[in-house]
Amino acid sequence: MNGKTQKDISIFDRVEELLNEEESFALVTVVKGPPAGEKMIVFPDQKSGVDFEGSLGNKDLDRVVSRDARGELAAGRSGVRNYGESGEAREETVQVFVESFIQPPQLLIVGAVDFTAALVKIGKVLGYRVIVCDAREIFATTQRFPLADEVIVEWPNKLIEKTGQTFGPRDAVCILTHDAKFDVPAIVSALATDVGYIGVMGSRKTHEDRIKRLQEVGVEKEEMERLRSPIGLDIGSRTPEETAISIVAEIIALRTGRSSTSLSETKGPIHD
Repeated sequence: MNGKTQKDISIFDRVEELLNEEESFALVTVVKGPPAGEKMIVFPDQKSGVDFEGSLGNKDLDRVVSRDARGELAAGRSGVRNYGESGEAREETVQVFVESFIQPPQLLIVGAVDFTAALVKIGKVLGYRVIVCDAREIFATTQRFPLADEVIVEWPNKLIEKTGQTFGPRDAVCILTHDAKFDVPAIVSALATDVGYIGVMGSRKTHEDRIKRLQEVGVEKEEMERLRSPIGLDIGSRTPEETAISIVAEIIALRTGRSSTSLSETKGPIHD
């Protein structure tokens, strides 16, 4: 069996299965300590009623390591962590390697408009799973957006209500429709999710009118502070491609907690 135990093979079979299903998980391997070589698979949330599969040989160690691995997975990090034999902090008897496998972030673009194709293209370059949604069948076609992972003909708010539980801090919703009957319900639905970025296209005057409409349907001021409108960073963009770059730049800046200040005007390291 090339040095692998039957247990190892079953763990690796499970990893292959999860990768094929595009599930997010962390593979934890003990690289130093009494249970060296033991492995466990940790899920971001309970999957079929369990937090993890496999064991590192100690229930207390399993509990602590699975908790920490879930934190690493949420941050999209892989790395080494140290523990005592039963998961004690600030000890180095046991060393584990946490390898995170995460789904690509989602970019939902509401509205099959002129700017959409450019945003699809830039989103794909950055590794997003890109979905285009529009209720107008004549506009929402794969012929117009061949690079999108999905083109869905549906009222955007209904789609978000169906899939919103999958949105997290790494994901983004960009509402480009410029039409209150689409914009307002989509914004209300997006605000009910944990999505990290909600950007809405339109002028400042359009957004002021949109704010009034949102207030009329009961959206609180604190909730509206999550909205980014006018959408994108102020880089002087004019073309659809330049606008798409300004939008994804804002998404990245919000996710990383950075401002839009030029690097030439800052001091210190440029990377965390």
